[in-house]
Amino acid sequence: MPPILPDFSNSVKLKYVKLGYQYLVNHILTLLLIPVMAGIVLEVLRLGPEELINLWKSLHFDLVQILCSSFLIIFITTVYFMSKPRSIYLVDYACYKPPITCRVPYSTFMEHSRLILKNNPKAVEFQMRILERSGLGEETCLPPAIHYIPPTPTMEDGRAEAETVIFSAMDALFKKTGLKPKDIDILIVNCSLFSPTPSLSAMVINKYKLRSNIKSFNLSGMGCSAGLISIDLARDLLQVHPNSNAVVVSTEIITPNYYKGNERAMLLPNCLFRMGCAAILLSNRRSVRVRAKYRLVHVVRTNKGADDKAYRCVFEEEDKEGNVGISLSKDLMAIAGEALKSNITTIGPLVLPASEQLLFLMTLIGRKIFNLKWKPYIPDFKQAFEHFCIHAGGRAVIDELQKNLQLSAEHVEASRMALHRFGNTSSSSLWYELNYIEAKGRMKKGDRVWQIGFGSGFKCNSAVWKCNRTIKTPVDGPWEDCIHRYPVHIPEIVKL
Repeated sequence: MPPILPDFSNSVKLKYVKLGYQYLVNHILTLLLIPVMAGIVLEVLRLGPEELINLWKSLHFDLVQILCSSFLIIFITTVYFMSKPRSIYLVDYACYKPPITCRVPYSTFMEHSRLILKNNPKAVEFQMRILERSGLGEETCLPPAIHYIPPTPTMEDGRAEAETVIFSAMDALFKKTGLKPKDIDILIVNCSLFSPTPSLSAMVINKYKLRSNIKSFNLSGMGCSAGLISIDLARDLLQVHPNSNAVVVSTEIITPNYYKGNERAMLLPNCLFRMGCAAILLSNRRSVRVRAKYRLVHVVRTNKGADDKAYRCVFEEEDKEGNVGISLSKDLMAIAGEALKSNITTIGPLVLPASEQLLFLMTLIGRKIFNLKWKPYIPDFKQAFEHFCIHAGGRAVIDELQKNLQLSAEHVEASRMALHRFGNTSSSSLWYELNYIEAKGRMKKGDRVWQIGFGSGFKCNSAVWKCNRTIKTPVDGPWEDCIHRYPVHIPEIVKL
């Protein structure tokens, strides 16, 4: 009986084949240059010193040619460095940590729901089912005005929450960086739903007595991805204003936006959104290069607002009884997937190694030109990034991105734990996640971070950072008293 041929897939470790392919393609130029350089060195050794001297003497240089060549080299070098965009550094950032008195355990939330919605038991049951599957833990926080039964938030309560979270984050940022209020050249505050007059940015200017010539901006209505929009705006401003510092404040004020009606699509945000705020210091000053934590590499923004379904999938409106709330469409996840797809198409060529781009191109040609029944190739973004900060909008969002991007449990750990500990803190959630990675001591020099945010409109925005130095485990911050307990197991359903 002839010997049975070994199973190729079992006898060869395909992992090493893939690693070999990646190394070959990603270093193809280096591998091609090595034999060329070796040939040049061998030829020089063969000629000997006398022939090299004779060759040099045989060359005739004209003074005009030398001057023109030198001028051309200097001109090209000057144009290159002048047209090169300024490096934008993230010096440091601070996240607001709510006090214990604001915590809302499951039992408290459900007790309040039963009392507030006592005439609508189905709405109470719906909120319980959402909370059971939300991925939130027992330590998330809501502002004081929401703890009343029934909650009757006022404009004054909203301002009080804004002052608490924003000023606390700003004070922590000043303490961590040594920055003085007079050193701030650019201020950007983003808060989607609470937009008082004077603006929140004016509130910060008044509190810290900032300079009269400060360039201030207040972004509203841009959803949970507004934090990265603020980063993009700060980047553009820092490109045209040399030697400047920019402070970005990302938050969402919950108090005036707590829904008090019975519509299920509008009750969902009540279950997920919690208190949070982050203050970030960006700078283009060369003096901060050594101590800065990260360097901004790319910002990619995708806006699907031209599509009616995408435009209305996260929509602020009144219900039948006149209660204002945020309505979340059932198509939200599908629309988010399409927005992510468009964003990936743009950011992929900027960050993916040549090996992944070549595989994607070959698959695309095979499917489109030769009509081969190949599955679409999903690039391996783990080759481009060491860390992922996915907007903690909810468990379903994180699950969907983990599946689509083929990420491991460790890659989405920061997002899941931030959702569990702090809930959906809107635009500031990405910074709680980044702080989690730092608190675990995982951020090393040269590591690349991909922040992905989703927001109403509908928008998907990405920011890519490169770690400037190995970051020591912080001794303060929002995770200081609980990082030793994480990661925790989060069951699919928490029975209440």
